[in-house]
Parts: sequence; C-alpha cells; structure tokens
Amino acid sequence: MAEQTLIAPITELRRSPAAHLAAEFAAAEVAGPYSVALREVPFQTMVGLRVAPGTDAARRVEERLGTALPARCGEVAQGADSSVLWLGPDEFLAVSSADPAHATAHLVEALGGDPGSVVDLSANRTTFELKGTAARDVLEKGCPLGLHPRAFAVGSAYATQLGPVPILLWKTGSDSWEIFPRASFADYLGRWLLDAMREFHAAP
Repeated sequence: MAEQTLIAPITELRRSPAAHLAAEFAAAEVAGPYSVALREVPFQTMVGLRVAPGTDAARRVEERLGTALPARCGEVAQGADSSVLWLGPDEFLAVSSADPAHATAHLVEALGGDPGSVVDLSANRTTFELKGTAARDVLEKGCPLGLHPRAFAVGSAYATQLGPVPILLWKTGSDSWEIFPRASFADYLGRWLLDAMREFHAAP
C-alpha cells in the first residue's frame, strides 16, 4: 500500500498573533481588590462594511445582520449573531464567531451590487480581552480617551490609541474591555499591557 501523507486542516495550522504570549498573560493575572486579567480571543470574524445608511442596500444589510446599523460615534448594535461597531458615517465593523467566508458572502449578497463594499478583515486584527477592577487603571496609562463610566458607557466602542498603537476599544461590561489592535502590533501591545499590569501584583 502506498504511504499516505496526512495533511492537517488549515484551522489546526493557524497561529494567532499573540499565541506566544499566552503563558505570560496567564501568569500576569491578579486577583483580589485590584484584579486584572488579560487574554487573547483569537480568530474572531471581522467584516468591514461600507454602505450609506437609509438606502435600500443598507436596509437589506440590516435585515441580514438582524439589527439596525449603529447611527453615531461610539454606538455598537447587537445583531442576531454579530456586534456591529460604528467606524464612520457609512463605515462599520461586524464582529462575530461565524465562519468568515459565510459571513462575508451573506453581506455581499445583501449589498446586491449597490454602492458600498464588504471585506473580510478577520486576519487584519486580533482581540485582547482585559477585565477586572483594575482594568480601567491599566488602560488609563496609555489611552487618551476619558474612560470614566460617565464618559465611556458600557456597550460603547471608539477608535483611539493605547500607547503608540492605534486600536478599537470596546467596553463590553462594567469591568471588561475588548481591544482590537492590528495583528502586526499584537506582540508590542501585549507586552505593553503586561508591563502596565505589573504594579498591581504589588498593590496592597
């Protein structure tokens, strides 16, 4: 019998941009009154969408997403299986765990050849989840936005910077945040966050 070569599925060969930092993220977790934890959420599906709100194309896209498109800066709309972040008056980012090819194809179909665009950006960014009572303190070391709850409400997302790195910052809970850096900045930003968390190991 001829020798067979086994080829692993492509999903088993993927390596996320910050996979090499996973052990350091786990070791950096802090419990207690100054709790903070960091992890990468790899391989989220992210689809960039350009469509003019109020058009027939936008209405078809909204029907496919299961939600109206967010209407203002900072707003995040929750769809049937995705969250849609506002990036500009006619620019949005749909984030989900769906298969990226299917998610993109469905939105292309909804656009129907009308003006606009749908692009699979899943490989463009990764996701860091930062959570804990000290998470906002960590972010405030390098983010120019006001992060107090009065200024940055739960469910809001804004384009900003963390240190020198451009990011999207999404407040998913009272003490939890998702950070979307470009994949090429994942190592730098992961180590920046580890350094910013270090003082809370010694907090009284």
